[in-house]
Amino acid sequence: MESQRNILLIALLLVSFLIWQQWQTDKAPKPEPVLASQSGTDSSDAFVPESDLADGDIPATDAPVSAARRLVTITTDTLKLSIDTRGGDVVHAELLEHDDELNSDDKFVLLRNGTDFVHVAQSGLIGRDGPDARADGRPVYQAEQSAFELAADQDSLSVPMTYTNDQGVVFTKTFTLHRDQHLVEVSYRINNRSAEPVQAQLYAQLKQSEVDPDAEGGNALMASAYRGPAYSTTDTRYTKYDFQDVREANLNQTTEGGWVGMLQHYFVAAWIAPEQETNQLYSRARSNEGIIGFKAPLVDVAPGAEQTLTAKLWLGPKLQDEMAAAATNLDLTVDYGWLWFIAQPLFKLLQFLQGFVVNWGLAIVLTTFAVRGIMYPLTKAQYTSMAKMRMLQPKLVALRERYGDDRQKMSQGMMELYKKEKVNPLGGCLPILVQMPIFISLYWVLMESVELRHAPFFLWIDDLSVRDPYFVLPILMGASMFVIQKMSPTTVTDPMQQKVMQFMPIIFTFFFLWFPAGLTLYWLVSNVVTIAQQWYIFRQLEKKGLHSKAAS
Repeated sequence: MESQRNILLIALLLVSFLIWQQWQTDKAPKPEPVLASQSGTDSSDAFVPESDLADGDIPATDAPVSAARRLVTITTDTLKLSIDTRGGDVVHAELLEHDDELNSDDKFVLLRNGTDFVHVAQSGLIGRDGPDARADGRPVYQAEQSAFELAADQDSLSVPMTYTNDQGVVFTKTFTLHRDQHLVEVSYRINNRSAEPVQAQLYAQLKQSEVDPDAEGGNALMASAYRGPAYSTTDTRYTKYDFQDVREANLNQTTEGGWVGMLQHYFVAAWIAPEQETNQLYSRARSNEGIIGFKAPLVDVAPGAEQTLTAKLWLGPKLQDEMAAAATNLDLTVDYGWLWFIAQPLFKLLQFLQGFVVNWGLAIVLTTFAVRGIMYPLTKAQYTSMAKMRMLQPKLVALRERYGDDRQKMSQGMMELYKKEKVNPLGGCLPILVQMPIFISLYWVLMESVELRHAPFFLWIDDLSVRDPYFVLPILMGASMFVIQKMSPTTVTDPMQQKVMQFMPIIFTFFFLWFPAGLTLYWLVSNVVTIAQQWYIFRQLEKKGLHSKAAS
């Protein structure tokens, strides 16, 4: 197996992978564009789930509310939230540590409630006495002021909002945010000042438009990151439940704990259900929107008693360590695909090295050195096998002349020759087969790891998660492939195959024009290390007389 055919194998595997990924992205039918009149701007005019009571106990919630409503703003060092006092929904969320675009003054907006796109986090109390089950619409909460901000000497900020029903029951919905965190605690304190028991049930859900008009168009040569619903149960650690699934069937899963989320590239919004309770996960399709949520168990609050119900809301980047601490399996939303068992260690290695060099580009370079160092025994076996195979060519030609079209005898003769000369015909393929999963895994690490978003390398490379703006790295990568091709011994005599091999560096350069700069950097450094290793191995083979004989 000569080097050129191995390169062709890489190309075929790579193209097949990209085509399969794009097919995965495009196979689902596209929903119709969202109309402004369908989405509206009223987050409270939304699906409210049935409680665990009999059907008919939950009246419609579309009736207008005459009470005044407003937005309450909560700002910490990491989050800026806007809460609609009607229902107490989070209708806008900015991530203050993340720019919308590189070097932009605007911050990344995770939740918003616009005319063309809706993504909001809703919660409430349903059941017989739940305020969100009222016949005249969802409750309008009262807050002491319209803006709250975490002070420099505070580690946490709690914002209570109250609503009192006609029976005198006081419902206090409190948002608690902590410094340097993306987790929001949302609690309901039910103070039953009435003479009758109060029965209520906590629910929380995420609503999102199926089509995002601001989403960047996917590149035909690049796999797209998943956007849509997902959930976790005790039986299923992490499952995507895309908008098509939501339209086709209502999710109905019962689990202890669990979470539901809306995923997108680098970021996630997720409701985390009470861990010690048995909760019901659900989904609904509404117009051109998808809804996924959970319901906690019904509770009874005796007259004169109080009870607090709590859920948690993650609003932030896909930071694996923080998400793992926030909820079981929430870190799996950093989806490395079916090669996660390779991607996870690669990311840990990247993260470890970055802690020393404080530069993600240098960490990629050092990771490449580590990977190629580990693979060196295979690389040495590859080039040794290539040299021995070249030496056997005259004997293989003689076998073909002797046996002609008798493939069985030809095969037997080749196997005896390989055994006699101690040559493994597959020795040149093994490093390629090992390297391809590593390449694909690193592709997903660079695609999914928010730490690399807007991470600079040096000079013109100011974002490793996007393509090289001047295409310098892809061109250098193609040139390094050309050098490897010229250094490698070959037995190809067919003119057509020779032309295909000559065009391989050009074809690969074209592919890599759109690849993330970090991935291209890895492949370029890997090629440079390969050139150095190849030069050293061939020198050792020349001392043994193998390379010179193979090249003669």
